Amino acid sequence: MQGFESLQPLLIETAPKRIADQIRASILGGSIAPGTQLTEMQLAERLGVSRGPVREAMQRLIQEGLLRSERHRGVFVMELGADEVADIFIARRAIEREAAQQLPERDRSALVAKLGRIVDEMQAAQDAEDRQKVIEADLRFHEALVDAANSKRLSRMFRTLIAETRLSMAMGLSYHEWRDPAAEHRKLMSTLKRGPTARVLERLDQHLVHHEPNVS
Repeated sequence: MQGFESLQPLLIETAPKRIADQIRASILGGSIAPGTQLTEMQLAERLGVSRGPVREAMQRLIQEGLLRSERHRGVFVMELGADEVADIFIARRAIEREAAQQLPERDRSALVAKLGRIVDEMQAAQDAEDRQKVIEADLRFHEALVDAANSKRLSRMFRTLIAETRLSMAMGLSYHEWRDPAAEHRKLMSTLKRGPTARVLERLDQHLVHHEPNVS
């Protein structure tokens, strides 16, 4: 089964979440290519489980935007064009700005401390020249910012956009490169610590301009 080598058989009946985790990792890792057709039978056979939990796992990934279902044809790994990737970042900007407006004006210490730990990991990855870990730290930074708004719906929508961002990266649509990504995130973190909401939004806009991917 070409392209499915990264999927490992599961020893026992596995919850749909764990099945979805394996399929997701294979898609985002690039071993299952965009446009690949997935079937319940193939996946169930490969993973050593029944088709029921595979069906539920595939539905989860459809909801996340990693798979698409075509009537009378089947389920396929999502493919993204340049216009769709640009649209992902339009939506990300809207959600991140709204989340920032929901943050308390005075005490953001818990958020800043959490972001600081992520930036420390980003710095370590940057020093080690591990680009993938830098990107993962970047995505966790922005996810933490959105989660701090305490809006379940904003967080849920943002997780879908993060999954689509990772998919765009798996397709080779990469970020513009920063000279010093950890420093860029520290600037935003410093503004979150001290600045009023209007200044936070201004800094966030400046940050996201450099954050958008190169799809040319």
